[in-house]
Amino acid sequence: MLTPTNTFKAALRQGATQFGLWVGITDSICVEIAAGAGFDWLLLDAEHAPNDVRTLLIALQTVAAYPVRPLVRVPSADPIMIKRVLDIGAQSLLVPMVETADQARQLVAAMRYPPEGFRGVGTGLARAARWNRVTDYFKRANAEMCLIVQIETQAGLDSIEAIAAVDGVDALFVGPADLAAALGHLGQRTHPAVREAVRAAFQRIRATGKACGSISSDEAVARNYLDQGCQFVALGVDTTLLAAAQRSLVQRFKPDAGG
Repeated sequence: MLTPTNTFKAALRQGATQFGLWVGITDSICVEIAAGAGFDWLLLDAEHAPNDVRTLLIALQTVAAYPVRPLVRVPSADPIMIKRVLDIGAQSLLVPMVETADQARQLVAAMRYPPEGFRGVGTGLARAARWNRVTDYFKRANAEMCLIVQIETQAGLDSIEAIAAVDGVDALFVGPADLAAALGHLGQRTHPAVREAVRAAFQRIRATGKACGSISSDEAVARNYLDQGCQFVALGVDTTLLAAAQRSLVQRFKPDAGG
């Protein structure tokens, strides 16, 4: 048994466009429905969704039966959580609130075994190595790691070039919701100042040669992101898609219904 190739990372390097979905419903049936929908990647969220290591493990096991590529957003830059998520089989991590090159370097190191990093060794307990049944895991594990850092503050914007220059950072993801809040426009992703900041961030990321990504459930905005050079875009969130479908259904029968 050999280490799985990180096809998401490979597609980034090839310049392929990849469409994704944010997954926050911590139920394996919901994850499987999303996995079979035809997206290129799913983001399993553990920052704002109520996922823990056990529910992430179940989600990764569920997604494994489908060609879709799993990404995991960890709650923070905590190296202990990163180690645990890697051990359950995640290869691509999205890390929120990265603001400096030093932070990025620490994240790269947390995702790699020595001498390239300081990831702890526990393959006998790790799904990632199939409990030591993957014969080349130590040779290939580091190379298959994919780090995506989230740019969502003014400090992050100021450091784009320095962060992108860190070896081991594979992509930068612009988070419009937190960026809007950081710029003084909470809840206003489409505010002109926010739109300009996002556009400029995409341009600067592309100029570094690194891949850039983002999220929008508005089709026109998502297409605009693609036109601006985004390689990977999340087209929605499972919870909001479900909520919108339910609201639309009930309002067709009860026009005066709340919600």
